Amino acid sequence: MSTNNSDQYYVPESSGLALTTAAAVATMVGGLSISFNGLTFGDGTGGMGWIVALAGFTLFIATLFVWFRTTIIENHQGLANQQLKKSYALGMQWFIFSEVCFFFIFFGTLFYLRNLAGPWLGGEGTKVGDTNGVLWQGFQYAWPMMTTPQEAIGISNQVQANNGTFTSPTGLMHWDGIPLINTILLLSSSVTCHFAHTALLANNRSRFNIMLGITLILGFVFVGFQVEEYREAYVELGLTLKSGVYGSTFFLLTGFHGFHVCMGATILLVQWLRSTTKGDFTAEDHFGFEAAAWYWHFVDVVWVCLFLFVYII
Repeated sequence: MSTNNSDQYYVPESSGLALTTAAAVATMVGGLSISFNGLTFGDGTGGMGWIVALAGFTLFIATLFVWFRTTIIENHQGLANQQLKKSYALGMQWFIFSEVCFFFIFFGTLFYLRNLAGPWLGGEGTKVGDTNGVLWQGFQYAWPMMTTPQEAIGISNQVQANNGTFTSPTGLMHWDGIPLINTILLLSSSVTCHFAHTALLANNRSRFNIMLGITLILGFVFVGFQVEEYREAYVELGLTLKSGVYGSTFFLLTGFHGFHVCMGATILLVQWLRSTTKGDFTAEDHFGFEAAAWYWHFVDVVWVCLFLFVYII
């Protein structure tokens, strides 16, 4: 099909890749749910849930590889006209918007726990008779919650809301250590990513490859520091998924963000390999990199919010 006419629109052949992607994500989320429940209510290891989650993740990555490879081949064949490329941009923008909604839910959960549910448990507001007076009498709320209600009054004294055994952490995560370093790393990577984009627009491939390479290094170093932070939290501070809402909200927010950093860095790595080995991208045609850059900037903004609301405020 000729694509010189902007009124013509390339329609790809029927494919089950979207269905496979949905099945992979559902499997991954289901496995994680099984694991998290096992950590609290099971044997404390997560059991087979981790294997199910890994299988879903593997299928997800394989599907994306086939899907993106097909799209790249179609673009090289000249099948993607300006109308189709505009739909790519709109699709990526909607995807990032869905990610904004995803993290908004977790930030909303953090707000609810810190400003509503927690104070109610401590006897504030109109919920005194429903929570502190009936369920957790004598519990005093403070954030971060270093002593869970179960530990404060004893599980044997509260059978109505006994939903698991939790061990409070022995210390807090401070902003002026690894989190501050990671903030500098991610913000710097956002700058180098922008420099890579401007270099590409100027048809300076050498500078583009260098700036994008630096971005990748900063991103993967960020992940390395986060792994070290998790080790410190588990081993030295006793901060785990079983240490109450402080631990669960900390690991869910930072963990999902870390996953998105890994995903974004992997996408950028693919773009860097395409440029260095295949000579892909020109100043006029580089949506693959541009979409990855949008996503990377989004990940950086989310981290700034995490840094403020999880570590500082």
